[in-house]
Amino acid sequence: MGTYYITTAIDYVNAKPHLGHAYEKIAADCLARYQRLRGNDVFFLTGTDENAQKNVQAAREAKKDVRTFVDEMAENFKQLCKAYAISYDKFIRTTDPEHHRIAQLIFKRLQDAGDIYKDKYTGLYCTGCEAFYTEKDLVAGKCPEHQTKPQEISEENYFFRLSKYRDWVKQHIESYPEFIQPETRRREILSRLADEVKDVSVSRAQRDWGVVVPGDPQHRIYVWVEALMNYVTALTFPEGDYKTFWPADVHLIGTGINWFHTVIWPAILLSAKIPLPKHVFVHGYLTADGQKMSKSIGNVVDPMDLVTRYPADALRYYLLRRVPFGEDGDFSESDLKNAINGELLAGLGNLLNRAVTLAEQYKGTFTGSLTLPQKLDVTKIEFHMDRFELHHTLETIFQFIGDCNKYVDETKPWKLTGTELGTVLNNLLESLRFLTIVLAPFIPRTTDTILLQLGVKRGMWKDLQPTPFTGKPKKGTHLFSRV
Repeated sequence: MGTYYITTAIDYVNAKPHLGHAYEKIAADCLARYQRLRGNDVFFLTGTDENAQKNVQAAREAKKDVRTFVDEMAENFKQLCKAYAISYDKFIRTTDPEHHRIAQLIFKRLQDAGDIYKDKYTGLYCTGCEAFYTEKDLVAGKCPEHQTKPQEISEENYFFRLSKYRDWVKQHIESYPEFIQPETRRREILSRLADEVKDVSVSRAQRDWGVVVPGDPQHRIYVWVEALMNYVTALTFPEGDYKTFWPADVHLIGTGINWFHTVIWPAILLSAKIPLPKHVFVHGYLTADGQKMSKSIGNVVDPMDLVTRYPADALRYYLLRRVPFGEDGDFSESDLKNAINGELLAGLGNLLNRAVTLAEQYKGTFTGSLTLPQKLDVTKIEFHMDRFELHHTLETIFQFIGDCNKYVDETKPWKLTGTELGTVLNNLLESLRFLTIVLAPFIPRTTDTILLQLGVKRGMWKDLQPTPFTGKPKKGTHLFSRV
């Protein structure tokens, strides 16, 4: 048994969660659950980024005290996790005193390494991103993420000597191709590193919200520096869980924050003498019916509204099956309905219903050669999961579900009796037991329901070995309802 540490990005609390937040957490949860099934000791971290200036602005607009505002908004993200069965081990909030303490400790390491200095800075700042841009980064003079014109800011700040580590970071990315995945995102970063890399501002002056720069109460640590540190502050660096779980096995992030995680964060870690994470996986954006989600267009999808109208597991399945992991994907409610009525209801639900209905009436023993469960390509599933190919994993599993339904059609168990029927049911029920294991990372609540109807306990990955079925099947409600 090994260890596995997986993190999501931490979310700004200036607004309620959108579908992209849910998507990232669902994907991370799927990977965490899979590693637990493999017998690994897993630490799954998610949380909220609460020290950003945009949170302060949002609180002012809401006419609320900042602390009260972030407390209320953080609860929305916790409720999102609850609604979608996100099995995190820790939910970090960057207003936690422990995060402040350890972030200052790490910043002090940067200072002691001689990598922090003070200078005047003038740059183009996007409040939405909480980040500076160069002219060439802009699209038609606007932020590529928010389509807003950045404001020019000039103030005295502390700087981090990023330029000092540019060659080392570049060499690391070139030497370890698996460090940034998928390959398209790795190439993007290497392309940017081919140009000059300037030192970065790491503080903001005259702020009264955020983590204080050690030795200078007039400055707060820039949110994008302090926020990155959450991955180790959550482990109580340098003691506690840090000794067990660091370095992280994977940081799961969105496209817009690739540079921060694959260039700035490794440089900070190197300066602070902390090992680098093993992988940074960059997923794509979600669109809605072919258009980028936008409040102005009115097509932003509210995940908390969706989950009142569709089962959370159906939404988990749809997002992980329809969106190629690592690429942009489109959310379509009509296609979601097709997925529920098709793969989930007619495929998985129908298979369970037919098998359990016959098994409940059968009075004999489940025996005979187990040929059907062996058609599940477990090696292929492991290959895709280890490569973060969640969509291909589900494709493989549902091909097997198709094989099982075809087996029912071909054997016609409703016409059989005695040992012939016992053999067919043995194959079907054992195949369903297999499915409760390999589908558990994707649709955990649904697999719990299947287990109840099969009358067996949840298995681990090592239990994907065909054995005569010993459960006591009892028909229950349908897994999914037609929409």
